[in-house]
Amino acid sequence: MTEDQRLLLVHAHPDDESIGQGATMARYVAEGRGVTLVTCTAGEMGEILVPELAHLAADKQDGLGEHRRGELENAMKELGVTDHRFLGGFGSYRDSGMKWHADGHAVAADETHENAFWNADLAEAANHLVTVIREVRPQVLVTYDEFGGYGHPDHIQAHRVAMYAAQLAAVPSYKLDLGEPWEVAKIYWTAMSEGRMRESLRAIRASGDTETFEGMDPDGDLGPFVTPDDQLAARVDGSAFIDQKMAALAAHETQIEKDGFFFKGAESGHAFWGEEFFRLAKGKQGPVGDDGLETDLFAGL
Repeated sequence: MTEDQRLLLVHAHPDDESIGQGATMARYVAEGRGVTLVTCTAGEMGEILVPELAHLAADKQDGLGEHRRGELENAMKELGVTDHRFLGGFGSYRDSGMKWHADGHAVAADETHENAFWNADLAEAANHLVTVIREVRPQVLVTYDEFGGYGHPDHIQAHRVAMYAAQLAAVPSYKLDLGEPWEVAKIYWTAMSEGRMRESLRAIRASGDTETFEGMDPDGDLGPFVTPDDQLAARVDGSAFIDQKMAALAAHETQIEKDGFFFKGAESGHAFWGEEFFRLAKGKQGPVGDDGLETDLFAGL
């Protein structure tokens, strides 16, 4: 990779990247920056939303992972990303699955596959990513917060692996067979703006839509899924690339309904999904806009 500025994203399953940072990825590719995606599992345990593909489910033919591999390839074509990899190679780690806690967030399933990412040896998984970090040499890394956004065990594990690998990759004496040491200058955690979410919920309810984000009160407790605005560090405006993001989302056909909230009503992508927010976990915040947020993850570098 020869681009002067390089972004590395670490995600748990195919589709997470397009939902969270699809617009940012497309924008940076268009600007000539390097974008590398590492996906930790193939999403074998995902819920299949296409009835004619129900036979691919884990409890049937167990072919969803291979299918989602193709979905991810198609999504990356839409975003223009040419460097996308599976952690340790395709099939190294399996989707761990999840269940819902009574409090409304995800937790680990009662039973997991022996090769589930949740069961991965942290050092082994981190070393796979150290190799990528030392090869790509990104200035910026993006992954989840310690809760994985909503508690999914694979999101939490991806956070742990990414944070540990970034630390190990910079150690001058650590496993030089994995490449020349490299320190990632800035690490961001993905975030959903609380203010923006409340604003959107009000618009949704005002339109008469009670189904989208059912049960969420725009003036009530939104739980750990959102980040207070005073904890945000960056807002990337990818609105010029929203069509590419929507096309990438549509490519994940088994996971995202084409008539769902990403594509319809007050929550449609053109109004909401083109702006992507981040918390700064490592590094110094660079120059900011009028709202006190960076407009570029490479700000200050």
